[in-house]
Amino acid sequence: MDHRQVSVFISLLLTLHLSLLGVIATKFTLVNKCDYTVWPGIYSNAGVSPLSTTGFVLQPGQSAPVTAAAGWSGRFWGRTLCSQNSTGKFSCVTGDCGSGKLECSGNGATVATLAEFTLGSVGGLDFFDVSLVDGYNVPMLVAPSGGSGAGNCTATGCVGDLIGACPSELRVMSEDGKQGVACKSACQAFRSPQYCCTGAYLTPKTCKPSSYSRIFKSVCPRAYTYAYDDETSTFTCANADYTITFCPAPSTRN
Repeated sequence: MDHRQVSVFISLLLTLHLSLLGVIATKFTLVNKCDYTVWPGIYSNAGVSPLSTTGFVLQPGQSAPVTAAAGWSGRFWGRTLCSQNSTGKFSCVTGDCGSGKLECSGNGATVATLAEFTLGSVGGLDFFDVSLVDGYNVPMLVAPSGGSGAGNCTATGCVGDLIGACPSELRVMSEDGKQGVACKSACQAFRSPQYCCTGAYLTPKTCKPSSYSRIFKSVCPRAYTYAYDDETSTFTCANADYTITFCPAPSTRN
């Protein structure tokens, strides 16, 4: 049984265990529709128990379930162009979590499209978004199923070609320098309080959309593009499961 099969088996056992205890569990299904390999990473927020896996591989066309208990919060993302060097150190050109291993082991991502979740926090609602605050590397769609909500229990994501629209000063190039493979956020690129919503720009009144976040928003209008981009980018559901698709079908609207 390979690593991915072990992760799937553990996830299924956890679902059964939580069901027997009467605890509501949320099932995430990660699907790779890209024509290249994606290595999902998973980060659990501080004080939250980690899930059964924090990183694995998804070949084109593959999918894998991951189960989380009520109250979990954290994020999912895709790593790309990953490899292992002669000493066994694992790393990725985009979305790398710096663990040096397939599993991210509590580390977050750098320059990656993020699917962020807080399960059952207020009135039993799940809050979720697809965020570009830490950059963009892979098209992503988050689609709830079996849930209910007041008008915004619906799919969100970023499926447009943001790398093609990425300004040169934000672009992350491939190792050979021949093509763009990711797009940094302005905060990542410049570390300025104006773009990071820190210091004098710490509040919604002082931190406004920038010319860079507007580019992100024009390509991906449902995505979270800067720190206070809540109004059009945060979604809620109750009692839902979620499918997270990397490279959704071209006909899917963002």
